[in-house]
Amino acid sequence: MSAEVICIGTELLLGDILNTNCQYLARELAKLGIPHYYQAVVGDNVTRIHQAIDTAVKRSSILIFTGGLGPTPDDLTTETIASFFKTSLVEDPAITEDISRKFASVGRVMTPSNRKQAYLPQGAKSLPNPTGTAPGIIWQPKDDLTLMTFPGVPSEMHRMWQETAVPFLKSQGWGKETIYSQMMRFRGIGESALAEKVAHLFDSNNPTVAPYAGKGEVRLRIAAKAASKAQAAEVIEPVVREIKNIAGLDYFGSDQDTLASVVGKLLQHGRQTLSVAESCTGGGLGAMLTEIPGSSGYFLGGVIAYANQVKHSLLQVSDRDLEKYGAVSGIVAEQMALGIKQRLQTDWGIGITGIAGPSGDTATKPVGLVYIGIATPENQTMAREYRFGQQRGRELIRYLSSCSALDLLRRSLIERQQPKD
Repeated sequence: MSAEVICIGTELLLGDILNTNCQYLARELAKLGIPHYYQAVVGDNVTRIHQAIDTAVKRSSILIFTGGLGPTPDDLTTETIASFFKTSLVEDPAITEDISRKFASVGRVMTPSNRKQAYLPQGAKSLPNPTGTAPGIIWQPKDDLTLMTFPGVPSEMHRMWQETAVPFLKSQGWGKETIYSQMMRFRGIGESALAEKVAHLFDSNNPTVAPYAGKGEVRLRIAAKAASKAQAAEVIEPVVREIKNIAGLDYFGSDQDTLASVVGKLLQHGRQTLSVAESCTGGGLGAMLTEIPGSSGYFLGGVIAYANQVKHSLLQVSDRDLEKYGAVSGIVAEQMALGIKQRLQTDWGIGITGIAGPSGDTATKPVGLVYIGIATPENQTMAREYRFGQQRGRELIRYLSSCSALDLLRRSLIERQQPKD
C-alpha cells in the first residue's frame, strides 16, 4: 500500500503560488512509514482531475487531495471526486451549522455559495476544519482505497492533518514504522565525483543513499525505515560514518547546518572573532554570517570596499599593488583580509574581490574570476583563486563567492583545531 498526493489548483500550474503542501505531506507520510511514490498537480478542470484520479487509483491505496474546497465555481474537488465514483452529494447539517457559526462570529452572514462546502459524497465522513470554512472528507469508496481532502491553505491543512488525519491513519494500522533521513552536505566536491566515491552504497535498500545537487553544495540523503526514529538513526549511523570518512573535509554538516552556522560554531569553540571586507559580494558574506542567531558573539562586522580608494583608505591596501596587479588579484584580497582584521581587531579576517559581471572583465580577467583572502590570528595571509564562469550569472557568482569564503575559513579553522600528531 502506498499514498499519492494530488494538489488541485490552476494557480499552482501557473507558478503563482509555491506548492509547499506536497513537501509537508511527504515528510508527514515518512513519519508514519507510509510509502509515497507519486505526486500530481492538476488544474481546476473536471476532466483532468478525473484523469488524475483514474491513474492514481490503479497504483495507490491512499489518495490525499489539497485545494479546491472553497465556495467559488472553480473549487471542484469534492463534486469531481463524487462524480468519478458515481456517487451523489449529500448536505451535512452539522457542517452547515459550523460554517454559519463561523460567519456569525465575525459579524457576517453565510452566503449561498458557502453552503456547497457542506456537501459530501454519500458515505463520506467530514474531516473538520477548526479554523477555516472548508472541511475535508475521509472516504473509503471501496476496499483498499482511502481518500482524504484538505483545503489548500497550508495552516488549515497542517492542523487538520495533525488533529484528524494522523489519528485516523494510525487507527488503520499505519504509524507503526517511521522513515527517518539525514541530509549530509558537502562543499568542494562535485556531485558526480562524490557519487563515484560512494557508489557502492547506492545498492542498499535499508538504509538508502541518494545524491542531490544543491546551490553551492552537494547533498546525500541517507534514509532508513524502522519501528522508531531512534532505531532508524541507528541503522543509518554506520553509513553516515563511512561517508564522513570518505569525504573528509568536503563534508561540512547535516540537515539544517549551513556553512555560516558551522563556521560560527568553530569560531565559538576556539573563542575567536571574525571580520570581513567585501567587494564583488556587496555584503552577501556578512548577510550569511548575521543570519545565524548569536553571531554577534564572534562576528564583529565588515566593510563593503567597492572602490579602490576605499580599499586603500580603510583597509590599507597598497596603491602600488592596486596599480600593478589590479583590484581583482590575490595580493589585494590578502591585504583586504589583513586590513579589516587589524581595523576591527579580530582574530580572523576575510577579503573578497572579483568580477561578478556582466561587464568589467578583460582578456586576462574574465567574469567569474574571484580571489578570496584569509588573514590568520598571527597576521599571516593567503589567497585562493576561483573561476566560477560567466555563464553562472551575477547573482550566483556573488553567492558562490560568499560560500567559498566561508568554506575556506572553515577548512582553516578545522585544520588548526585538529590535534597534532
